Amino acid sequence: MATTTTSAAGSTETCDVLIYGTGLVESIVAAALAWQGTNVLHIDSNPYYGGSWAALNLDELKAWTDRVNEAASNNTPFSDAYLYISRNLDPRKYAIDLSPHILFTRSDLLNLLIKSRVSRYLEFKPLGSFHTFEQDSFEKVPGTKEDIFTSQTLTLLTKRSLMRFMKFVLDWEQNTTVWQEYKDEPISKFLEERFALDAPQIVELVHSIGLLPTPKAPTELALGAIKRYLTSMQVYGNFPAMYSMYGTGGELAQGFCRSAAVAGAVYRLGTKLIGFDETTSDAELDSGEKIKVTEKIISSEGVVAGDEEITRMVAVVEKDCKEWFAEGESAAVVVFPVDTLDGNRFAVQVLVMGSGSGQCPSGQAIWYLSTQESGEQGRKYLYVALEKLEETILRESTENFEFDVNEEEISYLPNGLPVISSVRLGESLRNFTPKESLKYLLKLTYSQKVTVRPIEPTADSKVICTIAPSIDLAFEGIVDQAKGLYELVTGTTDDFFEVDFEDEDDDATATAAAADTDIRDIAEDKEDDVMGHHSDFEEVAGEMTI
Repeated sequence: MATTTTSAAGSTETCDVLIYGTGLVESIVAAALAWQGTNVLHIDSNPYYGGSWAALNLDELKAWTDRVNEAASNNTPFSDAYLYISRNLDPRKYAIDLSPHILFTRSDLLNLLIKSRVSRYLEFKPLGSFHTFEQDSFEKVPGTKEDIFTSQTLTLLTKRSLMRFMKFVLDWEQNTTVWQEYKDEPISKFLEERFALDAPQIVELVHSIGLLPTPKAPTELALGAIKRYLTSMQVYGNFPAMYSMYGTGGELAQGFCRSAAVAGAVYRLGTKLIGFDETTSDAELDSGEKIKVTEKIISSEGVVAGDEEITRMVAVVEKDCKEWFAEGESAAVVVFPVDTLDGNRFAVQVLVMGSGSGQCPSGQAIWYLSTQESGEQGRKYLYVALEKLEETILRESTENFEFDVNEEEISYLPNGLPVISSVRLGESLRNFTPKESLKYLLKLTYSQKVTVRPIEPTADSKVICTIAPSIDLAFEGIVDQAKGLYELVTGTTDDFFEVDFEDEDDDATATAAAADTDIRDIAEDKEDDVMGHHSDFEEVAGEMTI
């Protein structure tokens, strides 16, 4: 590999690999290459790390909104951004996530975070509350055998069917005779015909546990998604997922950038790549500098956008929303299934972040809503979901909420516990009139391209394009994408993060002290900006702190 050289002014003139964009995949590749001795120049046109995964303060968010609307014809995954911000908000106390994601405890990305030691730069919080919108209220998803056994709303027959399915799905790949003929059939059909599950249980399995947008999802894909949730329970505690403080994907990307800097990569923000001559291998930056690239350019610009689009909404509310969180937690997932919002064809997924996430001040929460429905129709369903969220949090945070019931509207379980008719309960919830209104401090809507295909490089092509964040609420396929790019550069993945960090720490830290200090300063500034409150809950899990 060639040696990186710098001019007297300190600008890089020669590098092995130039990476344009500090998104999560690009940052993982940068760290993997740097730790194997590749000379990496990593640049980003933005003044912050994370690219499409970034978490922005309010000043950065305003500038981002302007850029999105001005760059509608450029290669950007974002479009149609509309922003409202209330007056008198301190911009530095918020971190608005552009592509919010959650991390299941059984995932290759979490394994990589621990293996690469990037987890040491991050702080994780547990996420154990998953809710389904039913009968005008949020029902907590029973995700364990104990939840099913103790449920007062499931019949004995339904419990048996659920237990039989859960036993099957934990080893579904080996039981091909059960699902092979349904491989490309809707998961709802498979669950109904093979396991005699009723609609409410199918909805929870598909939408809230599998986090799938539609019950028409193919069975093979859906079984993997459902297993992901179930096998992630009890790995580190009574929760299946977690998230990083101060932002999700953007914080992970910054962690890998910091690791790459420690290994010797050079970082420059606010720098654009404006051209590349494959004949001379010269890359031109907007500063007028020319960089000799001896191996490859990996770029997040120039992707080919697909037809799939996700519509997003972000709302900051003056309510802590603790009613939706499990004890000791500060986040929750709420799912509005298909046909629960005046005919929505796709589920609306909501990630609720409280102040304990480090993304907003105390007494507030951030609601991240998304749907695969695009355009005006997508925004319509997000606003309907927003109304339901508002009604629910106002009702659930109201003390002594009472309503009248008749004796015939009450049934009794075998153990003597009374159960109110769901029809009567739903009617009472719909008739609830709140005594207060909910104050919105910020609202943001925008569209994001999520199904994109990289430009296939020719055998001698030196430019490789990456893809945008996935449509899944969970981090999926990230490590595979990074490994694919790494292999295009090195020809193998055998040494992907195969590093003895114990031996490398001291030398690498000294080599990249200046670059690492820059990244650390940015991370510490963000922590000071957001003023996140650390939870008393702390558990050491291997080399990762939760």
